[in-house]
Amino acid sequence: MPPSFFASQSSKSKLQKISVIFLLFAFFTVAYLFRAINLPLSLKADVIYFEVESGYSVARIARKLAKEGIYEYPQIFSMYARLRGNASSIQAGEYEISKGISVKTFLNMLVTGDIAQYRVTLIEGWTLDQALTAIWQSPNIRREIEAINKEGIPAELQLDFKSAEGLFFPDTYFYAKGSTDIEILRRANQKMDEVLTEAWKNRLGALPYENPYEALIMASIIEKESGSRSERGDIAGVFVRRLELGMRLQSDPTVIYGMGEDYKGNIQREDLRKETAYNTYRIDGLPPTPIAMAGMESILASLNPVLSEKLYFVSKGDGTHYFSSTLEEHNAAVNRFQINPQE
Repeated sequence: MPPSFFASQSSKSKLQKISVIFLLFAFFTVAYLFRAINLPLSLKADVIYFEVESGYSVARIARKLAKEGIYEYPQIFSMYARLRGNASSIQAGEYEISKGISVKTFLNMLVTGDIAQYRVTLIEGWTLDQALTAIWQSPNIRREIEAINKEGIPAELQLDFKSAEGLFFPDTYFYAKGSTDIEILRRANQKMDEVLTEAWKNRLGALPYENPYEALIMASIIEKESGSRSERGDIAGVFVRRLELGMRLQSDPTVIYGMGEDYKGNIQREDLRKETAYNTYRIDGLPPTPIAMAGMESILASLNPVLSEKLYFVSKGDGTHYFSSTLEEHNAAVNRFQINPQE
């Protein structure tokens, strides 16, 4: 056979060997890459927080991971992100990394913007001051209200009210690092608006309120009068009946709210005689604003009161109240539960 035939066979054999080597190299490279991206990140605690600032490139994130000892293969991280086509899709923010999370999972978090979430809870019956204190004490919330002051909150939120008291729905709100106090309040106000609007649509007919805001004022009084959810409809019924008859509400929580910092834990007789916009022993009808944040049960109670002839109630000392239809019966209940509770 001609020599060219053997040369040709030799070349083919070399090419086959090179191809096999290349395939083996590619296989082991892919296997190594697969293993590397599925390795759990190295954490010094069960949970850590990793911040990606706006404008960070994949390479910079990879270097930061290596510098902080979280992942020691920055080139692999960058290569994997580029191979997936995610290099330009990473979102800024603070990320919560738990033990066991792999590079693959972490990159998915970066691309989807699955940033760390904190939470703040606003409690039924809290005043605006108490709500603001809870918000300001929560981690990673930026404070803006200092600059605009509390009186400027309605304008900042574009609300047509002079006071922001009671305009926020008590609930748990999740937020990302860098959120502001105003953003939390805006969301709480939107939630309150949704809840109150829906409750107003389904209210009992012929109630003595001119608008939803007056119902919210009533709900805030109900919220402060009783911690027992089962009797809030009864309390609402007493107050609604009083409004209908032109009687004063005579609610101690409104007096306390009107006293402000002068309240020291007890209401004295002279306090009931003081003229304030919130002393419902001295004013007719409702006070000018809510006195606290009302929860769902109190809002529904204010708009769906229990209809009865009851006009009075007194605390029994166990978180519930005794309801009466006449002043004589009420005075007897006051004597029984307040003046001489042991008899």
